Amino acid sequence: MNSIENITHTVLNRFLKYVKINTQSDPESETCPSSDNQKDLAAVLVEELLEMGISDAHMDEHGYVYASIPSNSDKQVPVICFCSHMDTSPDCSGAGVKPIIHRNYQGQDLVLPDDEHQVIRMNEHHDLKDQIGNDLITASGTTLLGADNKAGLAEIMDMAYFFSTHPDVKHGTIKLLFTPDEEIGRGVDKVDLIKLGADFAYTVDGETCGSIENETFSADAVKISIEGLSAHPGFAKGKMENALKIASEIVALLPREKFSPESTEGKEGFIHPTQMKGNVEQASIEFIIRDFTDEALKNHEQILKIIADEVIGNYPHSSFKMEVKEQYRNMKKVLDEFPHIIEFGKLAIQRAGLKPKLQSIRGGTDGSRLSFMGLPCPNIFAGEHAFHSRQEWVSLQDMQKAVETLIHLAVIWEEKS
Repeated sequence: MNSIENITHTVLNRFLKYVKINTQSDPESETCPSSDNQKDLAAVLVEELLEMGISDAHMDEHGYVYASIPSNSDKQVPVICFCSHMDTSPDCSGAGVKPIIHRNYQGQDLVLPDDEHQVIRMNEHHDLKDQIGNDLITASGTTLLGADNKAGLAEIMDMAYFFSTHPDVKHGTIKLLFTPDEEIGRGVDKVDLIKLGADFAYTVDGETCGSIENETFSADAVKISIEGLSAHPGFAKGKMENALKIASEIVALLPREKFSPESTEGKEGFIHPTQMKGNVEQASIEFIIRDFTDEALKNHEQILKIIADEVIGNYPHSSFKMEVKEQYRNMKKVLDEFPHIIEFGKLAIQRAGLKPKLQSIRGGTDGSRLSFMGLPCPNIFAGEHAFHSRQEWVSLQDMQKAVETLIHLAVIWEEKS
């Protein structure tokens, strides 16, 4: 068995460097990557990989970073890939991130200095109870931190550094893939799986320390386009059918106590309006629909259509069109065919001194789509918490445990081959 000890971690310095680079993706852009500044981080990652001696590291024309750590084993070992995304959410500013390290956390409220209204409290962030004595990293209160997913990037890079400085530790070929635009659902749109050449993969984009996730939501996007009837407002009585008001009625009739993000948890899905725009004559509502089975997903879409039909029924001169676009599907359907991928992940977590937690994701990862593209890909914890918000935080010790897990995982694939 390989001996893994005396790891000299570089994950903290890498993470602090990466979060200062603004990489917010832009859902309104049609380019890939959707924002040019994602390439700024990609260039940094390539430079660091080349400095490690990983000679094929490069960024392609779409901003994807590819790299290979060659096998040093005499065995035929499946090629595994570790993947993280470079962009941060457009939901919260990622410009001018000022990371703060809170050493030796003792359960106190963390008041973020640039906005005293941003307070991270244990009774609101329940995973903090497991962080006593650890070093927490937050932003300063006016931006997100970017641990989603720059913690994953830093952890994969630290793992790569370990293998570049420990040639005696046996492993098969390891592929690295860093993607743009995951936060806007385009993370693998332009990935070249033939060039990547991996048999199995792991995204490093999970939350709680010790978790491995084999299941995601299935996801569709829905757009309802409404045609109303315009008239001069001074002479509109009995004539006008205001498309914006029709759209508002549809949203108002959505269930609140169920099928809503605000009232669901665990394996419960939801219908979530994300944007409404228009004028008197024309309006549109955009939704995301989420659940763990395709059948439940279709049921949510049917509920939405019933509501729209009911509302439009009161407006004889108006109409609507409902468009459904598939986004991703629950990766469990694919991963159940390859149980050893999960078993090796759980064993790696154990070897890192943690208790494995097999969980489901109330969201999606690049791994959701990669799995259905022929690259089975569960999700490993990165330690990120309260992502997409100004109260985002991550623990240094959790990041270090993630690095150890990745190292053990590569070693286990070689051992089991």
